[in-house]
Amino acid sequence: MKHSLPLVLALSALGSSGAAQAQQRAPLVLAAASLQESLTAAADAWARQGHAKPTISFAASSALARQVESGAPADLFVSADEDWMNELAAKNLIVASTRVTFLGNRLVVAAPAGSKVRIPVRPPAALVRVLTAGPLAMADTAVPAGKYGQASLEKLGVWAQVSPKVVRAENVRATLALVERGAAPLGIVYATDAKASAKVRIAGVFPENTHPAITYPIARLKTSTNPEAEAFRRFLVSRAGKAIFVRYGFSAR
Repeated sequence: MKHSLPLVLALSALGSSGAAQAQQRAPLVLAAASLQESLTAAADAWARQGHAKPTISFAASSALARQVESGAPADLFVSADEDWMNELAAKNLIVASTRVTFLGNRLVVAAPAGSKVRIPVRPPAALVRVLTAGPLAMADTAVPAGKYGQASLEKLGVWAQVSPKVVRAENVRATLALVERGAAPLGIVYATDAKASAKVRIAGVFPENTHPAITYPIARLKTSTNPEAEAFRRFLVSRAGKAIFVRYGFSAR
């Protein structure tokens, strides 16, 4: 019995440790649709460090922000623009000290991979001619990619002529899908979206001075009680975390 007692205690300790790991709850992250591949890769890297793999829900930033406003039980929110994060901040739904803008992106026109079309930014008449040759896929007006796209076309002075040809989609990935399926010959998406698909190519890049800067803020939600959420947030905004996103075409900020 004297010899078996340490073994019993050791097994008991191991059992307790295993139970604790089993009870560890993965954080729930609400993230912009354009982060699908990159944030999934970051979550995989986090899990390889021995943590519970975060559960991620991807959708338009606008839709996710409304879910938070409705009381969705999530831990982190990653938006594709500052406006929707600002709205949650104004309603005291995020922990202000955890808000960090950590990524950037570019706005592009995507065309099917076999297409030869090139997007001339100027003169305006040439841009209108190309963009109105068929339906132009864009994200909904409440979605960051849709707002960025409209702002750029307005700045370039062609929105009035192009808008009748616009076909709206619920988010930027749905916009990309329209181009992939051939339902629209062109679509306004992020550079990272176009890079993620072998079915499209970048036909043109919008000048950065024609639209607000494309940035991605992250913050912990006030309702979060998961201790892993803050640790995962810090990993994402760290140098190692940002390096993962850079591999997928984002810029680090």
